Amino acid sequence: MNAFLLGEDWLSTATLLDIAHSGLKLQVSEKAWAKVDQFRGLVEDKLASGQIIYGINTGFGFLSHVHINDDQLENLQLNLIRSHASGVGEPLEITVAKGLLALRIHSFVLGHSGVSRACIEALLAMFNANIIPVIPVKGSVGASGDLAPLAHLALALIGEGDVFYKGNVISALDAFKAEGLSPYKPKAKEGLSLINGTQFMTAIAGFATEEAQNLAIAADIISSLSLDGLKGSLGPFDSRIQQIRKHAGQGEVARFIRSLFEGQDQIMDSHVNCNKVQDPYSFRCIPQVHGASRDFIQNSAIIVERELNSITDNPLVFENGDVISGGNFHGQYVAMAMDVLGIAVCELGSISERRIEKLTNPALSGLPAFAIQDSGLNSGFMIPHVVAAALVSENKIYAHPAVVDSIPTSADKEDHVSMGPIASRKAREIIRNVERILAIEAIIACQAIDLHKPLKPAPKLEKVYNKIREVSKFLDSDRSMSKEIEAVAALIRGGVIVESILS
Repeated sequence: MNAFLLGEDWLSTATLLDIAHSGLKLQVSEKAWAKVDQFRGLVEDKLASGQIIYGINTGFGFLSHVHINDDQLENLQLNLIRSHASGVGEPLEITVAKGLLALRIHSFVLGHSGVSRACIEALLAMFNANIIPVIPVKGSVGASGDLAPLAHLALALIGEGDVFYKGNVISALDAFKAEGLSPYKPKAKEGLSLINGTQFMTAIAGFATEEAQNLAIAADIISSLSLDGLKGSLGPFDSRIQQIRKHAGQGEVARFIRSLFEGQDQIMDSHVNCNKVQDPYSFRCIPQVHGASRDFIQNSAIIVERELNSITDNPLVFENGDVISGGNFHGQYVAMAMDVLGIAVCELGSISERRIEKLTNPALSGLPAFAIQDSGLNSGFMIPHVVAAALVSENKIYAHPAVVDSIPTSADKEDHVSMGPIASRKAREIIRNVERILAIEAIIACQAIDLHKPLKPAPKLEKVYNKIREVSKFLDSDRSMSKEIEAVAALIRGGVIVESILS
């Protein structure tokens, strides 16, 4: 795909990341523009009729009963954006902010918001010039939409916010001048449309979903290295076991892991007739635990993709001219999906830490203590295991669901909120931690494989082993492991571990 057709193409989480990371272009067809013009025309008709309609010629939220005169409508939109741009905290990372800008445009081109062609063209001009709004990550409760963060996006559009531009953070006005663009002046309803919706939490959720799906496959691969390192059994991965339990993820994980051991695995062959009866659960139950995580990550992905292609503005304009105030801006779907996804990823880290413990415990691994020769003189992987334990414990806090909390806002008009942005952000924190936990497991598993030399793992696993050894060498005596853990985590995050198997 060289271009994404706004308003017509289905926006997947994978496409969202392609748009954010690559040069994928955004285009609007004449058919889509016609729809935009149609809905804007209906808004203009309502304005001309003098009818009082929420969001078009009234105040907002608790102030919805206040009628605004026609000569004040432009100031109403500007004041709304300025007042709501009160977010705090570090800025949303630039790639996610770029994805958010694309999603904001996509949602408008789908119709029913009633924004003008000129408004969408101004947003497209920002995107095409790579002028990306600086958006503080904290300040949204996830209903009535992501008001504060989306207001910062709108603040850049009107030339009053800050933007990422050519590697720097500068004022939007200066970036517009550099590109020969002008700030946009929102028309009636457009200010409200610009700040309303679930796009902030959903953009973050789109990234979290793709990262979690990659992480789930990486966890299968790395656990297979550990299975070799522990001289574990492939018996629990037998297809007959999976077939009599009717969960798709369990079967997929077992099938995938069996495929990783295709070809001769000298380590596995060396203990075919050993007297070990059963492996610990963290090895024996990989299909069941990883499989459950896979299924719930996939379920979350389905919900997020639906939200990416939904219209979550308020009020909404319909073909017969009705303008209806509703609640599509409520982020409950995204919040619950991200809480579940976070728990699913958290479990991948939890079981990984248990495998790390087994590999470093000489009573269970059959290896030197802490997987290093001359234990005592060397501490080996004692503290990397402690680091993994710390990250797992931190994830237990992040795994507490955000969606079960609600604080009424706007003079109790907005009396139940989703906390979706918090759910999305903490899901990504869990993902970052699990990337590092799995990195620690991968390094120790490779150490165990080295300690089994001259025996070699299966060809596919050897490819992964070689990738890891490019950034983390055999530990023959103690050294700081911090940079190596981060380097392997980067391989996981960047998809290198997965690609080494699938390519």
